[in-house]
Amino acid sequence: MTTAPPESRDRIYRSPLALIGGFLLLVIIGWLGVDAVLSGDGRSPWLALAALILVVPLVVAFTLRPAVFANHDRLRIRNPFRVIVVPWGEVEMFRSGFSNEVLATSGTKYQLWSIPVSLRGRKKAARQTARQSSGRGPSRGLGLFGGGMEADALGGRTPVPEGPARAETDQIMDELRAMLEARGKAKTSQGEVTVRWAYEIAGPAVAGALLLAILVAVG
Repeated sequence: MTTAPPESRDRIYRSPLALIGGFLLLVIIGWLGVDAVLSGDGRSPWLALAALILVVPLVVAFTLRPAVFANHDRLRIRNPFRVIVVPWGEVEMFRSGFSNEVLATSGTKYQLWSIPVSLRGRKKAARQTARQSSGRGPSRGLGLFGGGMEADALGGRTPVPEGPARAETDQIMDELRAMLEARGKAKTSQGEVTVRWAYEIAGPAVAGALLLAILVAVG
């Protein structure tokens, strides 16, 4: 009897700045909203409650929720309102422009919300490269995303060889490209792309919007 190989652990990519910003926003919104619900007069508590039901899921969707999970077999993209699972065999390429995207073999592209393009990071990397070239700066180090490492053929992490400095998100895209090259033709990396809508986010937000609209209309 043949035993199936154990599934590899996901490597997770998230934006630390988005997580921090989302947490702070939720604290501020919760403080103001709960205060309005408890101490407001007339319709104010109901309006505050409807606003909370609408705004909190949206803040979670665009800050805390986005993430990219990569393992030996597939790429799972958790965007604000969708979860897309793309087996490596269905990945055509990764593209970086104004946003980082994965292009499926079907021609459909999916944005990687949790790996935003950082023009500031690229400028910083360019300055660091210039310092390295002049012998005045150190080689690159680890970043907030865990940059400075690249994937080997088994999906592990190995130090990136010396070379021009790269922005952290660009290093992540290089790592994903290395995983695609290593795993794209593996038997366990084949399958179909699946897309699931995040009703757990959209449902409460729509309910809050409807409740808010009714309260405003009633006057």
